[in-house]
Amino acid sequence: MPRAGHPRVKTGGPIRFADCRSGRGWLTSPAGLGGADDRVKYSVFSLARNALSEHARWPEAWRSPDPKPAYDVVIVGGGGHGLATAYYLAKEHGVTNVAVLEKGWLGGGNTGRNTTIVRSNYYLEPNAHFYEFSLKLWEGLSAELNYNVMFSQRGVLNLAHAPAEMEAYQRRGNAMRLNGIDAELLSRDQVTAMVPLLDTSPSARYPIVGGLLQPRGGTARHDAVAWGFARAADARGIDIIQNCEVMGIRREGGRVVGVETTRGFIGAKKVGICVAGHSGVLAGMAGLRLPIESHVLQALVSEPLKPVLDTVVTSGAIHYYISQSDKGELVMGGDLDGFNSYAQRGGLRIIEHVIEACLMLFPSFSRLRMLRSWGGIMDMTMDGSPIIAKLPVDGLYLNGGWCYGGFKATPGSGWVFAHTIAHDAPHPLNADFTLERFADGKLIDERGAGAIPWLQ
Repeated sequence: MPRAGHPRVKTGGPIRFADCRSGRGWLTSPAGLGGADDRVKYSVFSLARNALSEHARWPEAWRSPDPKPAYDVVIVGGGGHGLATAYYLAKEHGVTNVAVLEKGWLGGGNTGRNTTIVRSNYYLEPNAHFYEFSLKLWEGLSAELNYNVMFSQRGVLNLAHAPAEMEAYQRRGNAMRLNGIDAELLSRDQVTAMVPLLDTSPSARYPIVGGLLQPRGGTARHDAVAWGFARAADARGIDIIQNCEVMGIRREGGRVVGVETTRGFIGAKKVGICVAGHSGVLAGMAGLRLPIESHVLQALVSEPLKPVLDTVVTSGAIHYYISQSDKGELVMGGDLDGFNSYAQRGGLRIIEHVIEACLMLFPSFSRLRMLRSWGGIMDMTMDGSPIIAKLPVDGLYLNGGWCYGGFKATPGSGWVFAHTIAHDAPHPLNADFTLERFADGKLIDERGAGAIPWLQ
């Protein structure tokens, strides 16, 4: 439910990418997007029409084709980033001879294992430009895909627990506004009025002195994002092949020529890697070693409640974030488990930390029961920023190293990665997110933690 003072962003009309030399023009583009060429348009009329057959005649949302012997582009990874890349390859660049290979089911990886937060409240310019562009795509995504991704701009509130943190938020907020991103600095009284259940008393374990609010931030439904991109990509001729695990990358003369899979060899002129925590594994198949570590990040939900929290609340000092889903569950997460792993589960220590942080901020939640927990595999770079670039092997491209920020980047990441693959060169928005920056010392270290991946 919208709050007073939270403007709803209007959408509609095409984005005009007129001035992208510096990247700044991308932040001022209107948010609306054109529609996909869907075979069946979802609408109130199609809903009413199919009600006559008790909804037994809906067509499949996407095909399940057998792989062809070869494609112009193969995208490895059927999560949000891989599907978005395939969709924008077809829509923006006319490249439709594309296959998306997924070893399991669509969205079964990190896309379906995150806390669904969408924001663009970044300080450094490369991150600010990129994530704001992605947020503008989010604002028109449901209309673009003809699929409700349940994007809810309920605001993202970062809590400040000390005057020094408040000063840091002042700097961040000013930098955001200079880059055309919405930001509001709140006092403790304003935070209390906005989130009454927060413990803002002076005796709190982590006293709250204020906060930084991005009103346009919010949440989206993770599986709906994967399904929406899959349906729209399929409508443009993309082959989406599930249960097809990549076992190797074949090279000839220093160039990628295809991938070995559990369903046989598939030739490809270009191969894009979009596999999150398994980025290092896939790159290793081509003889590359990436500056990425894989760590488990856990999240959990409570039993469902009536609406009690209408915004996203985060705390950097405690490393905790919480929101309420459309089903009423409180969705929350915290820090990494602290050890390298490819398992989609973690230990009880982090669960205890998350619940402890929850009760320090929201004492009234103490009688709730945990419903379930899960883990996702984070691909942590040395500076906490992604790699969206060509790799040293010809015909091989990487979209990875997303650390905590993969879900919110989904449409923007797919857009710029498609551009990089189609033109064999980065777009201005991802020109700084290269692999070479780690050798050149041009880190994009938003947190200022240094080249230590588990601190990012």
